[in-house]
Amino acid sequence: MTDATALEAALRDVAGDRVQAVRLAADGTASTVIDVQGLDSAARAAMETALITAASKLGVTGLRVGMTASRRQRRIIAVGSGKGGVGKSTLSANLAIALHRLGRPTGLVDADIYGPSQARLFATEDQRPEARDKKLIPVMSRFGVPMLSMAHLVKPGQPIAWRGPMAGNALGQLVDAEWGEIETLIVDLPPGTGDVQLTMLQKYKPAGAVIVSTPQDLALIDATRAIGLFTQGGVPLIGMVENMAGYICPHCGQTSDPFGHGGAQDAASDSGMPFLGRIPLAMAIRAGSDAGEPPAAGEGPIADAYRAIAVRIAAWLDATA
Repeated sequence: MTDATALEAALRDVAGDRVQAVRLAADGTASTVIDVQGLDSAARAAMETALITAASKLGVTGLRVGMTASRRQRRIIAVGSGKGGVGKSTLSANLAIALHRLGRPTGLVDADIYGPSQARLFATEDQRPEARDKKLIPVMSRFGVPMLSMAHLVKPGQPIAWRGPMAGNALGQLVDAEWGEIETLIVDLPPGTGDVQLTMLQKYKPAGAVIVSTPQDLALIDATRAIGLFTQGGVPLIGMVENMAGYICPHCGQTSDPFGHGGAQDAASDSGMPFLGRIPLAMAIRAGSDAGEPPAAGEGPIADAYRAIAVRIAAWLDATA
């Protein structure tokens, strides 16, 4: 290999496909351009140091590292259901964290204007977003996921009694915020098929939708309505998640199915959409959610269940990019 080829190989060992260009001068100095999209300042500094070290081992002195971050189109993933009480907000929160842990810059919008809950799930109820150039700056959670919710803008417990147009305007403030380098925006929609959902479909056109349902027949009937709404709006269906799918007794270890089993998977098959996976009915999910500790931020079988669904969503995003 030529010296230039050897240098490029060494730099790619450090930065992989982020290496955009490599130039080796006759005097032994060199330069490279690295795509640092999605990396924070600490990660960028660490990568620059590692690149300079790799080059010096080949006798290259004075490596200059140029950094660029080509802005990618932000893609919205809507999480919806036809009714309330199916665990949609909990799933949205954990998916956002799981996607972030997969290395994908992910933000979260709590679009349930009248009944926001994400601030409680992330323990950010006491935080208020700042504004810059008439745009909100999302609140950063301690899990690395920036987020916005009406709970960040009103006093705790204050009722939000707005008509449809005002709710639509509020949604716009949340979605059109200063999200920076966030590439994937999870939007936790309210239950049903009302004004907020229509505003989301017509104004922001999600890249795809995830449908959440429990296995019981009543929830599946309402989930079908949500599927119909997204289909009519031309939004691709990423797949369906069966939530509260089986309860494992903490005392005897036996599994029971208080809401049935497999109903969402059958509904997904009947609708011609992928089945993304199951999340169990577990005390740890309820306790962690109330405490502001989403299970996806930890380890164990429940975190693995959320991660598996996030992996399938990430694969869909990559395949449709």
